[in-house]
Amino acid sequence: MNSKQRIYFSIASALLFIPPWYSFGKTGLLLLIAFIPMLLVQKDLLENRKKSYAFFWLPFLTFLVWNLGATWWIKNASFMGLIAALLVNSTMMTLPFWLSSLTHRKLGKAFGYFSLLFFWIAMEHFYLKAEISWTWLNLGNGLANNIKLIQWYEYTGVLGGTLWIVSINLLLFKIVDGIIRKIMWQSYKFEIILSSVLFILPVTFSIIKFHSYKETENPYQIAVVQPNIDPYSKFNDIPSNEQMQIFLNIADSLCDENTDYLVAPETFINNNLWLNDLENNVSIIELREFVEKYPGIKIVIGATTYMLYDNPDVTPTARPFRGNTYYDSFNTALQVDSTSYIPYYHKSQLVVGVEKMPYTQYLGFLQKLTLRLGGTFRSHGTQDYRDSFESSEDGLKVGPVICYESIFGEYVSQYVKDAGANFIFVITNDGWWGDTPGYVQHNSFSSIRAIENRRSIARSANTGISAFFNQKGEIIDSLGWWKRGGLKATLNANQKLSFYTLHGDFIGRISAVMTIMLLLYTMVRSIIGKFTSSQ
Repeated sequence: MNSKQRIYFSIASALLFIPPWYSFGKTGLLLLIAFIPMLLVQKDLLENRKKSYAFFWLPFLTFLVWNLGATWWIKNASFMGLIAALLVNSTMMTLPFWLSSLTHRKLGKAFGYFSLLFFWIAMEHFYLKAEISWTWLNLGNGLANNIKLIQWYEYTGVLGGTLWIVSINLLLFKIVDGIIRKIMWQSYKFEIILSSVLFILPVTFSIIKFHSYKETENPYQIAVVQPNIDPYSKFNDIPSNEQMQIFLNIADSLCDENTDYLVAPETFINNNLWLNDLENNVSIIELREFVEKYPGIKIVIGATTYMLYDNPDVTPTARPFRGNTYYDSFNTALQVDSTSYIPYYHKSQLVVGVEKMPYTQYLGFLQKLTLRLGGTFRSHGTQDYRDSFESSEDGLKVGPVICYESIFGEYVSQYVKDAGANFIFVITNDGWWGDTPGYVQHNSFSSIRAIENRRSIARSANTGISAFFNQKGEIIDSLGWWKRGGLKATLNANQKLSFYTLHGDFIGRISAVMTIMLLLYTMVRSIIGKFTSSQ
């Protein structure tokens, strides 16, 4: 290959990665071949003994184009956020390729290709846990629109999808490379058989599982409200009492004496709701009055809340208030019902640059710049455990997953495993991105969470898409973009725990260990090689 051909092949990979993140067709299977042009470029670079920087910048080009093509809509919320996401994400994705090239040169091609599998999964696993985290494009998420093919996510989670995608890419690359070099097919017969088995078995299992899975009958009637309020006007331009009236009017049209739950979006209440004085807040009073009208109902609703402290050392995020007092702000979910107790949960997987500033102890010099660009240098408060809201009537529990949290598989499973959630409620405000693929992609990830945990999901968005998902990840009903209204459905609660719920991202943990072992072995072999050559 010449330089131009390497660039063309790198961009070809990017163009194969992009379509799975769009809702047209069922394009997730393109990911099974998306790495092949990049692997051909890597092979050519290795054979021509190119310098190390080529092994970095060509994959970086691929991932930059992919990230831009799939998540360009971030600019509608923050142009600087888009730039940061493009640079950080593309760099993170490039590292496994660069490291595998290094391993390839030190240990040979078998170790090189083998290492890419573990390096990539370990990168995704690390990224899910990191302080700076943008895991929207983790490979397994690209199969969100192919739910009939990924029912096995209840055992592996989304990283199982990544394992499947990278494995098949490596095998198909070996076949394509053999065809290009005009090698007799018998030489890569093993790869043909193994790639066929790896494709057919999971797909066949999944299709059978999809059509045979039966939910245990345990019905609850749930209503979700989509107020359809412009998020750019919501917090400053539209009075909170007017917003509450919109919500109550929709809710009144949906609910009856049989309605068990009413779900409202993220940060719907935003009128100085102090947790120290909940009952005197006008929005809480109005919700209490609505519950009196429908005594059996539980309202799960999002709010911006505040907590007042006398001691500044209560939390690391506390900031000065009046006199000698301090306060925290939170992105909170609350449950209001006929009891006097109002449980709440604070969103703890926060959006970097908007709800939290990572590594503030090291990045203090960026404070003025961050605030000038519309971000935050102080973080919202969080809590270090997942929680659920329990019904006083029958002990049923719901997990209040707030917006960004819903893209983290093991994180969401903790609502089920640790907090005992029988339902998952996703409350969100996706209107920041406008009418773009962003809110559609975010909605599709709830299908994956439903499959992983075998939990029905009710999703309330401020505007598009509010939806109901069954335990197979199917969308039962939905309300689209820029539509004011609500939905009502009967969903089955579940108390059984899936294998993934119990064991989480075990594939990521195994890959992390394998990555450390491979890197150490590569370093040792490199040192031994240099020592031997110097003798």
